[in-house]
Amino acid sequence: MQAADIMRDLQMKSLGLLQEDADKIEKLIEIQMENLTTRKCPLYEEVLDTQMYGLSREIDFAIRAGLVHEEDGKAIISKLERNLAELYDALSPKE
Repeated sequence: MQAADIMRDLQMKSLGLLQEDADKIEKLIEIQMENLTTRKCPLYEEVLDTQMYGLSREIDFAIRAGLVHEEDGKAIISKLERNLAELYDALSPKE
């Protein structure tokens, strides 16, 4: 196996692992969206925020290590941030 093949394999594995972590956060968001009838829960929001922060640090490390392209990392975070914004919007009291 050549160095380029090894690097490509590492990049694919890194991106896959980051996507798995993003999918877990996505699942948390989906569960909360399904339960919008429950009141706003600061603890749940704290868990989501902490998970998002942790994932952003993982992605930052992977980008700096050359394991993930910056565009791919930003795309993962952007998608989750949009979904999180939708959740918070749905939880906000309407006037």
